[in-house]
Amino acid sequence: MPIPQLSRKTKSPKSWNNKKKRYYISHTDYKRGKNISSRKKKSKPAKAIINKLFKFIIIIIILTGIFGLATVAWLSRALPDPNRLMERQVAQSTKIYDRAGETILYEIHGDQKRTLVSLDEIPEYLKNATIAIEDKNFYQHGGFSFWAIFRTAVTNILRGQKAGGSTLTQQLIKNAVLTSEKTYTRKIKELLIAYKVEKKFSKDEILQMYLNEIPYGSTAYGVQAASQRYFGKNVQELILAEAAILAAMPQAPTRYSPYGSNKDLLIARQHYILDLMVKQNHISEEEADQAKIVELEFKEQTDNIIAPHFVMYVKELLAEKYGEKMIEQEGLKIYTTLDLYKQEIAEQVIQEKSEKNKTDYNAWNAALISLDPKTGQIFAMVGSKDYFGESEPEDCISGKGCKFEPNDNVTIRGRQPGSSFKPIVYAATFAKGYTPDTVLYDVVTDFSTTAKPYEPHNYDNQEHGPVTIRKALAGSLNIPAVKAIYLAGIDNVLNLADDLGYTTLKDRSRFGLSLVLGGGEIKLIEHANAFSAFAREGELHPITAVLKIEDKNGKIIEEYEEEKGKKVLDSKIARLINNILSDNAARAYAFGERNWLTLGSRPIAAKTGTTNDYRDAWTIGYTPSIVTGVWVGNNDNTEMKRGAAGGTVAAPIWHDYMQKVLGDTPIEYFNQPEQITTGKPALDGKIGGEIKVKIDKSSGLLATEYTPEHLIEEKTFNQHHSILYYINKDDPLGDSAKDPAKDPQFELWENRVLDWAKEQEQELTDEKPPTEYDNLHKPENQPTFTIESPVNNQPIMEPLLTVDINASAPRGINRAEYYINDNLLANINSYPFDLNQSISFLNNGFHKLKVRVCDDVDNCSEKTLEFNLILDETPIADDINVSWLEPSNGLAITNIDFPLILKVDVANSEQTAKIQFYYLAESSDEARYITTLQPINSNSALIQWASVPASGAYRLYAEAHGWNGQFAKSGEIVVSVTNIEE
Repeated sequence: MPIPQLSRKTKSPKSWNNKKKRYYISHTDYKRGKNISSRKKKSKPAKAIINKLFKFIIIIIILTGIFGLATVAWLSRALPDPNRLMERQVAQSTKIYDRAGETILYEIHGDQKRTLVSLDEIPEYLKNATIAIEDKNFYQHGGFSFWAIFRTAVTNILRGQKAGGSTLTQQLIKNAVLTSEKTYTRKIKELLIAYKVEKKFSKDEILQMYLNEIPYGSTAYGVQAASQRYFGKNVQELILAEAAILAAMPQAPTRYSPYGSNKDLLIARQHYILDLMVKQNHISEEEADQAKIVELEFKEQTDNIIAPHFVMYVKELLAEKYGEKMIEQEGLKIYTTLDLYKQEIAEQVIQEKSEKNKTDYNAWNAALISLDPKTGQIFAMVGSKDYFGESEPEDCISGKGCKFEPNDNVTIRGRQPGSSFKPIVYAATFAKGYTPDTVLYDVVTDFSTTAKPYEPHNYDNQEHGPVTIRKALAGSLNIPAVKAIYLAGIDNVLNLADDLGYTTLKDRSRFGLSLVLGGGEIKLIEHANAFSAFAREGELHPITAVLKIEDKNGKIIEEYEEEKGKKVLDSKIARLINNILSDNAARAYAFGERNWLTLGSRPIAAKTGTTNDYRDAWTIGYTPSIVTGVWVGNNDNTEMKRGAAGGTVAAPIWHDYMQKVLGDTPIEYFNQPEQITTGKPALDGKIGGEIKVKIDKSSGLLATEYTPEHLIEEKTFNQHHSILYYINKDDPLGDSAKDPAKDPQFELWENRVLDWAKEQEQELTDEKPPTEYDNLHKPENQPTFTIESPVNNQPIMEPLLTVDINASAPRGINRAEYYINDNLLANINSYPFDLNQSISFLNNGFHKLKVRVCDDVDNCSEKTLEFNLILDETPIADDINVSWLEPSNGLAITNIDFPLILKVDVANSEQTAKIQFYYLAESSDEARYITTLQPINSNSALIQWASVPASGAYRLYAEAHGWNGQFAKSGEIVVSVTNIEE
């Protein structure tokens, strides 16, 4: 095809004064001693070595030059003829398929759209914009720039960047004559042909060919075709803002496509070009500023695309790997991982739910990614609610963008994840040695050690006091989460994030404690894949979108091979996270029993996230075989309405998608974690309130060895300290910190915990454990007494026992207790506390007498002796018997009826020493003791059953013991107890 004729004679490029300066040794310098003869002569051996080295270097240079010339000469033999610049290879269509290989998702057509225009038909600002960004020295060089090549090499090697060093002429050669292969041979050919082209054509002719030849994406070649494709107008009608857009695209047409997910990068590059044009004096600063605020209207895309965000994602990946030309023109067959069934469900659910979210919560957009955690393959990708939709005028804010950007693929965008990032932090916390039972105080705390406060609050603005990590994560509490990231260490969390595949958290200087609440932007696709490591118990696969690529001849270029994933997390830790995130009962206090994070009987692990001011709402959930992440929000980062939380706007989309794609597939279960016991109470959940002490009922102080057993009461008190009080956060499994106050966060945490505890004690009348010991029961307070009569081993001839005592005590005598053979005979409560009691029921022989004298707080002293009972008539030991009077058999009672009266009939009370009462569960054989009644003073005996048992049916019985060894057991009665407080 002939080159369009230039409409006017182009002036030759400006010639430059290339006269060489001559340098010589002046007479003055000679006189000053700068001649060779005035220098100190070198030693002969040194001069010989230098001469040999100089000759060697000269030889190397000559050989290198000869080799270089020979290489150039050899390569020049097969160089294409620059006269054939406009003869093009016929492009062939590239087809992108779903995973089944049966449906074409997109066909990149081989029929190139190209309309040649002459240079004078192209606006000046389009030509200047192209030169400004691609080759500012275009009119000065001879086809290539050694300085640019050197600069690029240094940049690529030293900075690890992939910068381009090609001139505009070289780019024309690469696109019109040569292939895009990245080899040194092709680069040398490119330089040689560029030199020939510069000799044959004028600069304006080369520029004209470039602007007619260069690809602008898909089927658009040249500026006229690009102008029609993207703006629906002829190139002559382009305005400055549109011209800068076209100039921005050739470097990477797929990446900078206005129909792809990087529209913001395209606009940023447009602004950069406008700034370059100002700097190079092509336009004024005012013109550039005006162009930057023009609202661009791109022509509606008409290509037939299935799963468009996914297709563009794949196209961009492969264009970066293989080059635009190969993807656009080489007739490839690309088989992707997309599951069309799941993709269609995802698109349908998002469309259904997005309209309600827009109306109710001012949430204009939504995105979904679904992955196979076993392989990392993408099942479904929906980058926005409608790729082919349009942003409405009221949806857009000048200079900030629109709430809904149809082509923007949010799954690969950086957005703040809110609380959905917490599982990553808690996983790092578990790796440090903490457990799900570890208690963290959920009390509002200023975590800042500087003047600027950092005081996060929970979603419900409440404090929950001491909570386990399980409860904190399941209920998504913010304050314990901030403590968790501090305990884990921010660097450890970021190390784990790196291992899990996050690419947006590299600049560690940006992140502090707020990272746990979503303070760092991440990509939905990487976030979902990170959760794959939990689903697969610590194993992670790279994200994969392509299964196979064939060239036009059927030759396989690349093919997916399933490999074992990388182990990035201990399986035990992954199981702990799975167990917590799938525990609906654990999160019910925050989300309610019925929420969008459950799928009936199918075990499912899920986490929501919501950012400050409701800008982003997330839900990530998974089974062992599928991970799905959903985002809801606005592209321009404007706020949704209050209440647009992840569990409200994102979770319903996630729920409906997962429910439909899982359907009636087999239910999979997560492996249960091992019970963790570290042996350190602070890590095993034994802090935060529970300390048991024995209290003296009389004094209310700590019991001692002198406290009577029946006056000892075990009480549980709440003891409140932050976890930093007990452990060294850098080595929680090691020795406790010797000086906890050295930790910069200790005082901040501890003081708030203690303040909270004081408030709770006032509100709940919560007691503190006593610190002093019982001062009532001590040796010096015990009574002293003597038994005046009888004396030890004294014979007693009458059936009357008379005991005289002489007693005193610091607190006074309260009573004297008299026991025969360890059974209580009588309590004497009045002075002189002597005993006169019939013992006619006793058999003849020796009996033990025990006397206990006590004061009002049961400081007691006791003495024993034996007496010999000798009566003329030996008493007959009659049988004894006991039977129930109350309650009646089958009685139904509640806890309100306690203490419950138990009443029995004693047939021979004089011969009965004591009665013991028992109960047992209806289905159990293990009897439980209630109490003992003694002495028995009448035929009708009653006691009170004080302690309330759990709800259930119980059998009751009584046992009677006689003075002379008799025994009788009552029949059983059944009572049914209902505890109405349960």
